[in-house]
Amino acid sequence: MGKIGRNEQCLCGSGKKFKHCCLSKQQAGLVPRITEQAFKVSLVHEIELIQKAAVEGKQKIKELGVFILFSTVAGDAWLLEISDSDGVQLARGGVALDVSLDQQPETIEINWSHTFAIPNREFEITAYADRSVQTLTGYPAKEISASMKRMKKKFSAEQLGMVHVKQEKQNADVPST
Repeated sequence: MGKIGRNEQCLCGSGKKFKHCCLSKQQAGLVPRITEQAFKVSLVHEIELIQKAAVEGKQKIKELGVFILFSTVAGDAWLLEISDSDGVQLARGGVALDVSLDQQPETIEINWSHTFAIPNREFEITAYADRSVQTLTGYPAKEISASMKRMKKKFSAEQLGMVHVKQEKQNADVPST
């Protein structure tokens, strides 16, 4: 199990920092230190929230395990996975997109459509389908890069290497997590 930092978002879902929400309750013994329920955050639920932010034209970034979810004021939203730099678009121009995702208690299977990189402070994607490369402007590249650095400090290289499960019949061009 992981440990939540004082300045991270509280796991109770309040949207407040842990230190301003449940830390004092935990220290007083009113909240168990680590609850299974707190760590069973639904990726599907977080995708819905980030799609809603995109539809409303709000810029938002959410870190969740090895995932970064973000939306832009232009109405785009993406789900990124930091260990292999995979990504899938969740919304485009204020319209939520269907995402192929299967979340089980122990695994999450996602059909990634792109890889991403942030060269020269710009968000760049490469499509798996045709290897086309696009630089997307107006994206919070600086914030995404900072999130990636923070997240990579939380996980060892060994842990990040265990994110992807190898499948025998997996399409080699489109990885899944």
